[in-house]
Amino acid sequence: MTLAADPRAVFTHVQPAARRPPTNRASKTVSSGTLLISTITLLALLALWFVATQLGWATPLFLPSPAEVLTQFQAVALDGYADGTLLQHTLASLGRILVALGIGVVLGVPIGLLMGLNRWVRGTLSVPIGLYWGLPPLAYLPLLIIWLGIGESSKIVLLSLSTFAPICFSAQAGVRSVPVERINAALSLGATRLQLFTNIILPSALPEILTGLRIAVAAGLSCLVAAELIAARSGLGYMIMSAANFLSTDVVFVGLILIAVLAFLFAIGMRWLERRLVPWKGKI
Repeated sequence: MTLAADPRAVFTHVQPAARRPPTNRASKTVSSGTLLISTITLLALLALWFVATQLGWATPLFLPSPAEVLTQFQAVALDGYADGTLLQHTLASLGRILVALGIGVVLGVPIGLLMGLNRWVRGTLSVPIGLYWGLPPLAYLPLLIIWLGIGESSKIVLLSLSTFAPICFSAQAGVRSVPVERINAALSLGATRLQLFTNIILPSALPEILTGLRIAVAAGLSCLVAAELIAARSGLGYMIMSAANFLSTDVVFVGLILIAVLAFLFAIGMRWLERRLVPWKGKI
């Protein structure tokens, strides 16, 4: 009895194991595990807060207990604070942020794409945008008051400036990151300039643009309190500063927690938007 002349014939029924992409069940398991860890972390922070107040590690003036903050939250929601209800202050701040984000997207995305596509535009605009982006918002806040007064315009402009630059620079970086080989391949196949932009450049730059939008949301929320210091009569920042003037630390905590909740909801919305617009991100 002899073996086959070709040893590969003995193993023809054996196939190499194919590398399978992660299944939906595996990705859901990872997401559930991450959610569980985040939930445990949040509960641990709340427990530490509760223990610190119960053991008297800090006086209520500096660190009110969770129960006191919850009680004050209910009182502000029902009776209002600083010439407005909690819902009115929240909607006022949310409206300013959304308007500023809209202005940042409408202006920042096309200007950033132009800066990435044209060196003359990039050379002309990169210096002034970079100069003002390097300044803290409170530095040019007095100048906005002189130019625009203490009305709503100065607040919107301040927030818009804080959201415009990261969106603009992210759009520019997205265009600059498009592989030259992909562009040359599209041109060799007869793609027009419009087709090259809509089918190659814009989809490739979209992940960077969404990343810039997430940075812009954080920058806008960080400037919210500063913007609402300008003789505002509504908004979470105005409520926080009014409470600070009267040493109402529990009301300050209510405002800070609401701003944190808004930031968390914006982050969830951005992740949902990324899954819809750039489902390939992180997979190729």
